[in-house]
Amino acid sequence: MIRICYCLAITILTCGFVFGQTQYKVVWSFAGAPKDGATPTGNLVADSAGNLYGTTSGGGSAPACAPIGGCGTVFQLSKNPDNTWTETVLYSFCSNFSGSGCLDGAYPKAGLLVDSSGNLYGTTSIGGSSTVCGFGGCGGGTVFKLSPPTLPGGTWTETVLYDFCTNTDKCLDGAVPLSTLTSDASGNLYGTASVGGNGHASGGLVFELSPGQGGWTEKVLYSFCSLGSGEACPDGKQPMAGVTFDKKGNLYGTTYLGGSQDFSGGGTLYKLTPGPSGWTESVLLAGRGPSGAGPLGMVTFDPFGNIFSTFSAGGPAGVGGVFRYVPGVGRNLFWFDGKDGYAPAAGVLIDSKRAALYGTTSGGGFTFGTVFQISARKQETVLYNFCSQQNCVDGFDPVAGLIMDKSGNLYGTTKMGGANNLGVVFQITPAADENPKGRPGSIRSLLAGTKLPPAIRK
Repeated sequence: MIRICYCLAITILTCGFVFGQTQYKVVWSFAGAPKDGATPTGNLVADSAGNLYGTTSGGGSAPACAPIGGCGTVFQLSKNPDNTWTETVLYSFCSNFSGSGCLDGAYPKAGLLVDSSGNLYGTTSIGGSSTVCGFGGCGGGTVFKLSPPTLPGGTWTETVLYDFCTNTDKCLDGAVPLSTLTSDASGNLYGTASVGGNGHASGGLVFELSPGQGGWTEKVLYSFCSLGSGEACPDGKQPMAGVTFDKKGNLYGTTYLGGSQDFSGGGTLYKLTPGPSGWTESVLLAGRGPSGAGPLGMVTFDPFGNIFSTFSAGGPAGVGGVFRYVPGVGRNLFWFDGKDGYAPAAGVLIDSKRAALYGTTSGGGFTFGTVFQISARKQETVLYNFCSQQNCVDGFDPVAGLIMDKSGNLYGTTKMGGANNLGVVFQITPAADENPKGRPGSIRSLLAGTKLPPAIRK
């Protein structure tokens, strides 16, 4: 589905573009340092009032980062009565700089977690109190909390809850966290570090942070590359996304690499099960070439416990796809062909009411990425092709996933493009005929019955 529209004025920031009845609108176009953020790469999150929150990996007002275009921000977008949006930069990272680096963290790559009190939790990929350097900067990264002001209009307060790679230069507690955090009912935080741990190949880990009177304490739940040798990590290597709980308290996630007894592993879908002696890891899927490779996104459950996520590569065209894993049964797949997108870098959003899933591809379509929908009827629709407008003022390279509001509008970010080529926040309102009203239970049929190549049929 190809849709082209050109906008001749900078009013792209406020106008909606209608294709049939599908509407696309740029909610915010980032301007960069020193007054704004730049290059968002994480998912958005919404609070109960409908405000949107996110991070940018660049931009911000920290003086120490001025020569490199900023070290990242946390931002808020609030909707106005006239349906425009107002952006507020809540925090600029590296505002606490020492000779060894950014003590408050720098370059957040992931989205945020919001609690019932309005506190925001997230990770930065580098920075913190560790003096270890070599991850694109100094410090192994942080987990942070951003607390709202007690009075309207006041300043938000950032607190570093944990500094990674502070124990040894081997980073046994992990380093370079790139994941969005997850919480449990007790307020503990869970996430992944993409490298470090006590595995033989520094393959990253899953961690838990627990609050206490003396601060927050980290517990490593599992270190990847604990199996195998050399560069072979059959239990997975390099988790890039966070973890998701099921109803029984098990954790699920993906690793970008590993899953094979040799170096060619194309990533895994894994499960962590708690027990009296700790957590036990099980590899549910192992990607390799035609069967899919390089999963980068978090997993999502449908109401029946089926697991969904994406492969960034592999498949018949080698450009990735969407998978569904049914515990105890096997998997079904949808492969992209390049024209409808390629290289999805995030997980998918499941809408049970409409019996459909939504996601983004970082490339494909017009080469610059897409927003797609797959219905329970196993039909894919490209809702939007990025860089459809002159100079890509509508954005391109969406590497984050989507969220949905109560009205069915989709929101996401692009890493690049926009009025300043520093990324955008966008809104899509799918057309009525692109939101099929599934019969009760028809969500079960998402991807079901998709024809599988013989090599991966189970």
